[in-house]
Parts: sequence; C-alpha cells; structure tokens
Amino acid sequence: MRILLGMSGGVDSTYAGALLSQEGYEVEAAVLVMSEHTDTGAALRSCEELGVKLHIIDAKPAFEKYVVDDFVEQYSRARTPNPCVMCNRYVKIKLLCDYARANGFDKVATGHYCNIYKEENRYCVSMAADKRKDQTYMLWQLTQEELSMLYTPLCFKTKEDAYTLAREKGYSSADSKESQEICFIPDNDYASFIEKRVGRFPEGNFVDSDGNVVGRHKGLIHYTIGQRKGLGLALKVPVFVTEIDPKTNTVKVEPSGKEYKESFTADSLNFQLETEPKEGEIRQKELFVKIRYAAKPARAIVRYSNKLADVSFAEPQRAVTPGQSAVFYDGERVAFGGFIC
Repeated sequence: MRILLGMSGGVDSTYAGALLSQEGYEVEAAVLVMSEHTDTGAALRSCEELGVKLHIIDAKPAFEKYVVDDFVEQYSRARTPNPCVMCNRYVKIKLLCDYARANGFDKVATGHYCNIYKEENRYCVSMAADKRKDQTYMLWQLTQEELSMLYTPLCFKTKEDAYTLAREKGYSSADSKESQEICFIPDNDYASFIEKRVGRFPEGNFVDSDGNVVGRHKGLIHYTIGQRKGLGLALKVPVFVTEIDPKTNTVKVEPSGKEYKESFTADSLNFQLETEPKEGEIRQKELFVKIRYAAKPARAIVRYSNKLADVSFAEPQRAVTPGQSAVFYDGERVAFGGFIC
C-alpha cells in the first residue's frame, strides 16, 4: 500500500513516518507550503533521515483564503476563531487527499494524535490513547471522503514515545519544540496582524451588566470571552469579559461567576459518526461537548437539526465563546461539531 505522509519535520510527523516504514508501507511524504513561515528545511531533513521521498505542495492560496482571511474576518466580527480547524478541513487534509488521489496513493497519513473509527458506512475521528495530546477537537470538520482516506499511526502512541524514538535514532526532530503560537503569526501579536490588514479598531466602552460605563477599551480585537488579565480596569472586584458587542462597540465585564453559561447554540454543523438529520428533522441526545481544545468534555442535552444544535449543560461551563468550535462526542467518538453562535 502506498501512503502519502503529511510531513512538517516535527517530532510527530517524523515518528509517524518511522512507524509506517516499520509496518511495511511504501511511504512518501509531502510538505505543504502554507506561508512564508513554513520551514521546508525541517521536512527535508526528516525525510532524508527516514529515507523517504519528499513532495512539495503549494498551499498558500488555499491557506490565505480559508485560514488567514477567515481568521481576520472572525475577529473583526468579535468572534474567536480556531484557525487549525479551518486549516485541517480546507487546506492540510484536503490538499493531501487531493494530491494522493491524483498521484496513485492509497492513503494519507498524518502525525495527529487520534484514531479513525468506522461503524457500518460512517467514519469519524475518535480520541487517542494519549488524552493529553488528543486532537479530535481540531478535526471535526473532516468529510466522510477525507476520513475514509486518513490513517493516523500515532493513535495508540504518546508524545513521550515520539521523543524517545527520535533521540534513539538521532533524528533532528528530537530537538524540536511544540509551537504554542498561531503558525502564521509567530510573534503571537494577532491584534497587530489583523490591524495591518484591515486598519485600526476604534476604542470604546467597557460596560457592566447594567450598561454603566466602567472604563475604555483599546478595540474589540484585543479581547475574548472569559478574559480577566490585561483589561486595564481598576474596579473593586476582579471582572471577566462576558460579552463583546460589535454593534455598540462595547465590552461587557462582570464579576466572577457571571462568565459561566448553562446553554448555547452552535451552527454550521458537520456530521461524522452521527448521520445528518433530514430537512426539518429534530433529534435530541445526551452527549459530551468540548467548547475549547483544552476543555474537558461536559455532559449536555443536545437538541439538533441539520443546521443548528441547542445545547443545555448538565453543569454551567466557563467562557462559552462565539466563533470557537463545539465538538460533540458519543463516548470517545466525534458525533458532529459546529461553531458556537
């Protein structure tokens, strides 16, 4: 079987390549050049160490359209996006699958920590053995066609396994570190990045729950739901951002406890394990939902159609943030996902 491996040159994709070769697959790799910050040199070094051929795919137009432009637009609408979610769906996995089909590969492999589960004719991502590194949250938008082509050799491995092998083999990726920044904004100053593209955002008012002005903010893109630090407010009690309103250019702040919500709505649903409801059909299930990558799955009653999901938590959850992904789990398997309204 010929497998095309998505190669970044980091420890995970390098480990995935080593495992695929050990399992006897015919492996070639591809690096996607997504921006000026893409390090093709790291991918080339890893491929040389693994003894596999490297293909270079120009992903810059798709990355600019589906990731960068969406990131700027979402923040401009006072929403907090997940650029990796958009990248996996419309750039990384899609372009790897397209290239694989066009060049005679049977499967696409990546260094993601997750499993691919199949039940009858439905595919979904399911949680990895290493729950600390599980990446199912970032893969909820993948289509059935993409999932059917995807192989994730790290599903039962840990990050420690990857570094151990890299050190034993002397791979250059043994010295690589995980990036905590947005890949196309390496200095992590996303507000400056956005303002260079669309101009400065006007200052406005911080308001309390009664609409009273309690201070001035620097522009809506500098804030996100649940934020406490960096507000520049001198109030009697600590406050958190609970609402950002682009229509009035205001940021609502409230005392601790008010940043929790009992319910929310998600839209733009994509179904994986769960089949898509027919037009007009309404379903209701008890599922677990993650509202942030690092959040623990929370039990909820979910009432949903093919377009919207209304979610009621068993226990209130902190900082439910418009624009972030809501991923719904049936056990460890992704049933479907959407964006928080």
